[in-house]
Amino acid sequence: MADPTRESRTVQAMHAIDAITGAVIPPVHPSTTYARDTHNALIGGQDYRRPQGPTEKQAAGVLAMLDGAADARLFSSGMAAIAAVLETVPAGGHVVAQTEMYYGAKLLMQRAQKQGRITLKLVPPGDLDALTAASRPDTNLIWTETPANPSWAIVDIAKAADIAHAVGATLAVDSTCAPPCTTRPLELGADIVMHSATKYLNGHSDVLAGVLSTRAADERWDEIGVVYNETGAVPGAFETWLLLRGLRTLFVRFERQSETALKIAKRLLKNPHVGHVFYPGLKSHPGHVIARTQMTGGFGGMLSVRVKGGFDAAARFAAATKLFIQATSLGGVESLIEHRKPIEGAGSPVPDDLVRLSVGLESAGDLLADLGQALAVAHDQ
Repeated sequence: MADPTRESRTVQAMHAIDAITGAVIPPVHPSTTYARDTHNALIGGQDYRRPQGPTEKQAAGVLAMLDGAADARLFSSGMAAIAAVLETVPAGGHVVAQTEMYYGAKLLMQRAQKQGRITLKLVPPGDLDALTAASRPDTNLIWTETPANPSWAIVDIAKAADIAHAVGATLAVDSTCAPPCTTRPLELGADIVMHSATKYLNGHSDVLAGVLSTRAADERWDEIGVVYNETGAVPGAFETWLLLRGLRTLFVRFERQSETALKIAKRLLKNPHVGHVFYPGLKSHPGHVIARTQMTGGFGGMLSVRVKGGFDAAARFAAATKLFIQATSLGGVESLIEHRKPIEGAGSPVPDDLVRLSVGLESAGDLLADLGQALAVAHDQ
């Protein structure tokens, strides 16, 4: 038979049958240290669990397969993974990132800029002319996020890669909201892809982890490995095992979340209390055509709306839902809602009236009814 698809290999964690017991579920290996024989030789080739123990190696192998990567590494959080990449930028090196992206990553880069560690230029996501203008011969790293949080702007990864490589820079893509069941940035020309594995990859809101995957095991990847080992920002064995368990259902979860999110986006377009709907699966979305070529397995469960009535109406809307849970994060089986501006703070460019939704696995009809009643409550003043 032909080689199994990525989906089948993911479901079986790459057919990881335990050699000792025959268990079809990979075991968890919590040991931090490993014994040697009477000749002081390692019994199993492993001496210590930092940077990677057997459980972490198993999960990293599945993730590398999913991303089409030469190698992958697990981190204790998405931010730890981002910090590891930023740490490889030489002192005073030039970094280009986005005005709209995960605000924690942007704050980290701005902090490095204030300390004189890097120079930083921010450009609007998807604006290739601005990206070209910002890229210089001394640009070391271009950091993109697509879809970009929270308007879900789309970046053309292949063209961004061309721009980065023209000046000798590394293109890193935060693909947290477009996991490898739908987008594989490395195959589009990116050099490094980052996932906050806390989100879609795990999918159950019970693991904190991050992932870096690389197109080539090059000098930068080796340096990331040094940072990885020396800082010790590695996940626990049990958290890694939970991530591996969650990965098995990634494809079916993401497909269902994408289907429901598209239904919700189309319905909200018709709601008189909604001023705008941001979702890359809508034909009206500015990045829809590019998204359709890059996100081949669905447009995801993330969408945002601007609620008529401003800040107060948006706050009332988020507080009035009964099924959507008012909480930060995304990609889990439960649906979440968040009035974004208070989360990011006064200096954020996010509009006052923007509310972000993470669509889970509940009934689409129930979710639609909940949003409808909450919008009615928000405007019944």
